[in-house]
Amino acid sequence: MSRQFDQSLKDVKTTLLEMGGKLEVAIDKAVKSLAKLDADMAKSVVDSDKEVDELETRIDEQVSTLIATQQPVAKDLRKLIAALKIASDMERMADLAGNIAETTLQLVENDQKLFKELVDIPQMATITQKMVHDGINSYIDGNVALAKSMAETDDQVDQLYETIVKEMMETMIHQQKLTEVSLRLCFVARYLERIADHATNIAESIVYIETGRREDLN
Repeated sequence: MSRQFDQSLKDVKTTLLEMGGKLEVAIDKAVKSLAKLDADMAKSVVDSDKEVDELETRIDEQVSTLIATQQPVAKDLRKLIAALKIASDMERMADLAGNIAETTLQLVENDQKLFKELVDIPQMATITQKMVHDGINSYIDGNVALAKSMAETDDQVDQLYETIVKEMMETMIHQQKLTEVSLRLCFVARYLERIADHATNIAESIVYIETGRREDLN
């Protein structure tokens, strides 16, 4: 491929890095807004979703132009197709971060308080942020081993999700006045679990780029 193709592919990677950075921040702020019941922070997460959408559109345009003008094949073509899928997964993850922020806004609006300090949910958020980071770095470096290791990390998120749901179910059974908050925390855990699943999808895309084979890492 030409030097122009290499530079354009580098531009695609730069845009993906920017998108991943904004996504990590959105996840972090969404969960912090929940822990602090900070409506202003939650609104900033919801507002930032538009920026992620714009970056996804930019990647669509960059990749479409490259395919139309350079007609890449084999691994180069897989890199571009994977970039589109990774961007789509990150856009969906940003939506889920927005859902967490909206949960904060609903709790504040209904004057609901948290009945305990959040521990497992922030831990889930930290792990999912790392998965996003590792996913993007795997794409940039073509690191299959790092991508495959994300499947084990996803298992940690699944275990935390099950722990949270079990705890919230017991709370709802024994303290019905806490049902609304417990239920919303279950949803938040579900949003984070889905973010981790999308991050694992990115890992699958890396494996596809580098090997030409599709593997189910979920």
